[in-house]
Amino acid sequence: MSHDIVILGVFVADTAYRADRQPKMGETILGHSFVLGPGGKGSNQSVAAARAGGDVAFLSKLGDDDFADMAMKTWADAGVTPVVTRVADSYTGAAYIFVEHGTGNNAIIIAPGAAATISVADIEAQAELIRNAKVFVTQLEQPIDAAERALEIAREGGAVTILNPAPAAELTDRLLSLCDYATPNESETEALTGMAVTTPEEAAKAAEALMARGVGKVIVTLGENGALFHDGTTATHVPALNAGAVVETTGAGDAFNGGFAVALAEGRSPEDAVAFANATAAISVTRPGTAPSMPARAEIDALLARG
Repeated sequence: MSHDIVILGVFVADTAYRADRQPKMGETILGHSFVLGPGGKGSNQSVAAARAGGDVAFLSKLGDDDFADMAMKTWADAGVTPVVTRVADSYTGAAYIFVEHGTGNNAIIIAPGAAATISVADIEAQAELIRNAKVFVTQLEQPIDAAERALEIAREGGAVTILNPAPAAELTDRLLSLCDYATPNESETEALTGMAVTTPEEAAKAAEALMARGVGKVIVTLGENGALFHDGTTATHVPALNAGAVVETTGAGDAFNGGFAVALAEGRSPEDAVAFANATAAISVTRPGTAPSMPARAEIDALLARG
């Protein structure tokens, strides 16, 4: 079994609450809406990549419960190949998502459940799948030692390796040196480098600090300001595209990473891959939810054609 794109990560059931503001400790407020849907960074990125035209396998663990059934249906609908273990004595992950009604901005708490037990041994069991990928992607919602071993195996096989360092965590230079690309957002970049990122110029300086620690190339995602791509020599600001009014930003980073992986797997240049990823993210924020917001390939191509 081989797939162009292999993604290691977590599925969680998103419980999204929309309200004017977050409650204070001890306070109860009324919200505008509630939605239950599929989420988790790795799962979202897999759905985004598959809907964007990629041949995708997703590595993870689930509980043996209704949320696991939701995960399997989500992947089947998107065309993702699941390579997962269902753990009877654990639970499928879940996330609390607060969405600010006026802006679409969000705050999130994640409980990974069974996926928190993904081990180096689990990765070794799927070494052939990882080694044969064109592009390998991981994040930091599952244990970091498992992510590091998977990056090692992918690198040994010649795959392009992408680390989306989210949620932000302390990382060794060894792990960073295994990454052809790192794709942090502004806050994750600051957590990794100690350098504030509010402009493309600041993003370029922080990217240089990450590359000094061993990362091959860095893409700092800048929300409505697009992305800053640094290849070690030149820093290029790639503006965001406007696909319509922003409804919710929760899945934007995952859309970006999924689209970026697809473009690289297709042999596009890094600069073109960032533009493709920007288009994927731009469409995703015009819709509510995370996995359900991921656009189809035809939509991405149409937005790129409009420019």
